[in-house]
Amino acid sequence: MTQTTQQLQQKKKELTEKREQLLQRLDAIKKDFANGLPADFEEQAVQLENADVLAEISRVTNDELQKVTQALERINQELARKS
Repeated sequence: MTQTTQQLQQKKKELTEKREQLLQRLDAIKKDFANGLPADFEEQAVQLENADVLAEISRVTNDELQKVTQALERINQELARKS
């Protein structure tokens, strides 16, 4: 089933918004990593555990961002064909 131009434009809008959310999430993770470790050893232990979680969230977010970007490229190609 082929999608109409209007449907493709709507999907493009949704994916563009999703892409922005993912980029904001990655930016927040980078800022959190940039804060470094506190002087308190107990707090450092907690931060190191959190770093593992943040690294996994970052990996998953990057994977999702790649899929969204590829989908947007396909939509743009389809829209170019229709115009």
